[in-house]
Amino acid sequence: MKKKFKYLLLLISSSLIILLIAVCGENIVASVNSLSLKLAVLNDIIRIINDQYVDPPDWDKIMGGAFKGMLEKLDPHSIYISPDELEDIQEQFEGKFEGIGIEYDILDGYITVIAPIAGSPSDRAGLLPGDKIVKINGESAYNITREEVYKKLRGPRGTKVEITIRREGTKDFNVTIVRDEIPIYSIPAYFMLNDSTGYIMIIRFSSTTADELEKALVSLEKKGMKQLLLDLRNNSGGLLDQAIEVADKFIPGKQVIVYTKGRLRSANQVYYSHDDDHHPLFPLIVLVNRGSASASEIVAGAIQDLDRGIITGEVSFGKGLVQRQYPMRDGSAVRITVARYYTPSGRLIQRPYGEDSREYYRSLYKENRDSLLSAKAKEELPEFKTKKGRTVYGGGGIIPDYHIKFKLDLADETVKLVRSPERYIFEFATGFVRKNRENFKDEEHFIENFVVDDKIYERFKEYVYSKGGKFDFGAIDRDANYIKMLIKAEIARDIWGYNPYYKILRFHDNQVIESLDYFDEARDMISM
Repeated sequence: MKKKFKYLLLLISSSLIILLIAVCGENIVASVNSLSLKLAVLNDIIRIINDQYVDPPDWDKIMGGAFKGMLEKLDPHSIYISPDELEDIQEQFEGKFEGIGIEYDILDGYITVIAPIAGSPSDRAGLLPGDKIVKINGESAYNITREEVYKKLRGPRGTKVEITIRREGTKDFNVTIVRDEIPIYSIPAYFMLNDSTGYIMIIRFSSTTADELEKALVSLEKKGMKQLLLDLRNNSGGLLDQAIEVADKFIPGKQVIVYTKGRLRSANQVYYSHDDDHHPLFPLIVLVNRGSASASEIVAGAIQDLDRGIITGEVSFGKGLVQRQYPMRDGSAVRITVARYYTPSGRLIQRPYGEDSREYYRSLYKENRDSLLSAKAKEELPEFKTKKGRTVYGGGGIIPDYHIKFKLDLADETVKLVRSPERYIFEFATGFVRKNRENFKDEEHFIENFVVDDKIYERFKEYVYSKGGKFDFGAIDRDANYIKMLIKAEIARDIWGYNPYYKILRFHDNQVIESLDYFDEARDMISM
């Protein structure tokens, strides 16, 4: 056992040395003597823990923690990814996984279908929002964990799983589903806000994003789109190549979209738009907030610097670091910052960071963050010029051309109700649809004319009480119109999917509504 452990120590030491030499070549930042001393100390610590610690050490857990701690000292975005985490992350960026294809939550102890993914095996099998999966392959699924859901419902394409469905108004019944490849969409919704204004919402940059955007643009142009609102709020980024392809859809050819600079020669790249003008040069507004990061900021920064459109909303996240992922021999990976990226005007938009990564993220949520950064911009941040001479600032995210603060003043009790894990609004809406589906035939007519009136609202309150919900509706009633809007949106999602769901929400979204005021300026910008 001791001989085996000595071999482990030797392997760790030699692997670290080889990794450092492979990555850095002759330019190892630390001196050889200093690096050797630190590796010797690491060996000593491992040996002491192994020999002296009160319990048998879990080396997977310990070394995983050591790797994470080492990378955290570099910058907030260099990370260690365990084998389990890596699988989930790869799915998000590859844009697909294999399984039955449902969006779900665990309600009343059971997997509850929020929506079957369009075209998935669950959709083809006829699963409906609100269905509860009470058994999987004959075994009870009560009080199942999310990890168990992942293991039992996902699986290789072509394999079968039998689930038992509990649906209101019917006896429990079995459905055999053949697993298949399930797409993970980057664009959950696109639609016309009015006769001339299109709206597209991008929530991530995965391998399918540019193709999805092309489909959305073609569809909206056929519906008469003359101007576009591109919503990148809470889009935390993703694949660099997809951000470039998305920006390329809007920017005329042979212009710099973004460039990167790093210590390695291979990290220095310049990315240009192509001569591809099959989409009209329509007025464009890009909506961002503090959750818009990385690839989102590449798109917004290029649009702003090249005077292609107007940026509205809040100051974006401020991530200007480029990571490269390196696979490790145990199935894990490290993601290391290898370069910084710069917008066409030369802006580095990375926010300052120190050793305290918690403060780096905590500062993002300061209530007056936008006003502080705007004041700081005029005094401290470096100035740059757009293609047509407008002043923009680096060093702290993309600062919008027009600040629009998100406004939603709800009572604390309303927030508790909306965020309740019991999802009362969703459950009520699915029940309402089951009893009234035949009354809803036309999506547009529903959006324009259907009203969740006081009678339906009172039935909702009774439903919440019947399910044991303990809320002060005396406080919630002042937000009754907001609750009614959410009920209407959930009804629409149950019947027609996410497009009408988000359309109803956006008609009550002050950042979207106020952004429409700047299309005249966006139109003037492209005609100059």
